[in-house]
Amino acid sequence: MTRAERHRLICEAVQATGRARVVDLASRLRVSEMTVRRDLEELEARGELTRVHGGAISNTSRSFEPGFAARSMRHVEAKQRIGAAAAALVRDGETVIVDAGTTTLHTVQNFRRDLRIRALALSLHIADALADMPNVTLMIPGGQVRPYERSFVGAATTVMLEQLTFDTTFLTVGGVDVEAGFTEYEYDDAQTKQAALKSARRKIIVADSTKIGAVSFVRLCHIGDVDILVTDTAAPAESVAAIRAAGVDVLLA
Repeated sequence: MTRAERHRLICEAVQATGRARVVDLASRLRVSEMTVRRDLEELEARGELTRVHGGAISNTSRSFEPGFAARSMRHVEAKQRIGAAAAALVRDGETVIVDAGTTTLHTVQNFRRDLRIRALALSLHIADALADMPNVTLMIPGGQVRPYERSFVGAATTVMLEQLTFDTTFLTVGGVDVEAGFTEYEYDDAQTKQAALKSARRKIIVADSTKIGAVSFVRLCHIGDVDILVTDTAAPAESVAAIRAAGVDVLLA
């Protein structure tokens, strides 16, 4: 078993119950407790869990987002379908903002190779995925880069967004709730996303069904402030109906 496989199984075990013990993980993975402790130390450094005496606990809460590496291993099939459906919405010749996130990464990976657009990438992950597409004019903002997440945040990022206008923005969110609206975990990320929303004529949210009904720490906007929500078919029917009633076009992938 590779280290990456161990890390995935550890994250799944912690996420499933909110807590996992070193001794149980060592038995399940058939490795030493010392190996598990080293894995937990690395996973904590990446923001994927929190170590406690004898094991680890989940970081899932309204105010803490699991790290990019952890999120990239969750709900992969749904995110792939969402990414393909979202990518089909891009039109030739558009100017596009692509937000940081695992679902937006699947979106750009599904862009047609002959697509001709000007794209502003709000993370290094997204920029790397777009960099070698021959017909994409790639832009990146100034600002700071969050470690591990590799998203752009800060005043320089928001100033650039305020100075430009775009046809479409693709955003990820921490939660989608009819009453609370679209929410995000971190204040700095929320500021970047709010600036992106203001800069684009067409606003598209990509979010897997686990985000539907969830409420995170910072409010981005009201439900009716976006044009399209792309999610997967496991989204609760009642929530989908309520979001549509608010004037949002909901696409189920």
